[in-house]
Amino acid sequence: MPGTGRPTSRDVAQEAGVSQSTVSLVLGGKWSGRVSPATAQTVREAAGRLGYRPNLAARSLRLGTTRTVLLIVPTLSAPFFGDVYQGAARVAAEHGFGIVAYPWPDDAGPADSPFAAPHEAIDGILASSLATDVASAFRGTPVVMLDSDPAGAAPTVVFDVASGMRAITAHLAALGHRRIGHVAASIGQWTFHDRGAALAEAVRALPGGSYVRSAGDLEVGSARDAAGRLLDLPDPPTALVCDDDLISAGAYKAARARGLEVPGDLSVTGIDDVQIATALEPELTTVRLPAEALGAQGMTALLEVLDGGTPRPGPLPGELVVRGSTGPAPRTAP
Repeated sequence: MPGTGRPTSRDVAQEAGVSQSTVSLVLGGKWSGRVSPATAQTVREAAGRLGYRPNLAARSLRLGTTRTVLLIVPTLSAPFFGDVYQGAARVAAEHGFGIVAYPWPDDAGPADSPFAAPHEAIDGILASSLATDVASAFRGTPVVMLDSDPAGAAPTVVFDVASGMRAITAHLAALGHRRIGHVAASIGQWTFHDRGAALAEAVRALPGGSYVRSAGDLEVGSARDAAGRLLDLPDPPTALVCDDDLISAGAYKAARARGLEVPGDLSVTGIDDVQIATALEPELTTVRLPAEALGAQGMTALLEVLDGGTPRPGPLPGELVVRGSTGPAPRTAP
């Protein structure tokens, strides 16, 4: 019978009728393929009855690990990356890991990496929305990429942004829009390239479809100028598709500076569905990208890598959220 002091893994093993090594596998999250699901459940139930909690600090010292993961993002100011962190941290905590967030801008190089020898300070890295060659800067530390080019060498979790752009195009086409402008982010990331390519292909496939593009920085003032260049064309678009919700705010400003009403004279859409989407007036039609699920699936994939596996996560679908910023094409449009 278990002793009356703090329960140990030996107590759990005795309670469950298994070996201590089986207890270690199950409570360390390494049982898959080695222990049956029924046995794993028996061990967890025994640990719960006894109130057993593994000594993670001692286990880390014994295994030579820190049980810490680094989450690298381009910026800490965007709400999107806060949601990514929340999803990753939830899964990490369930497996006894902690997460440290680190901003690493697009123009950073290997000399700017957070650790001279990352393998001595962390067990693995989640790198979100960065170029795929960032993985080479970490000297063999296990890496999972998020929202990055899936053709890279590291395991990668991505959004299905192409389907999101096709959904936006179909929505606008059903409202009668054929002249569609793309207010693009001038950032050399895979996700923005994929969004633009999918949108251009979808619009050009429409009968009478016309696609025009103008790019700017991921900032309201620059987005306003990029949208203004499209609205000043001799035959301007009747709808603007923006690469993210912040860019849409710039499009609103450009429209109002020219006396255009959204959506009466001009429809506007975004992508991401962050807080600004419902702060705008009218509220923004956008594609909701599950940022928290991105972080959670990325952390799950990294745990599999740390356990010696080869994860192959599928793309995460977006959801078109129709709000007040889109309406029928103006009657003057052909």
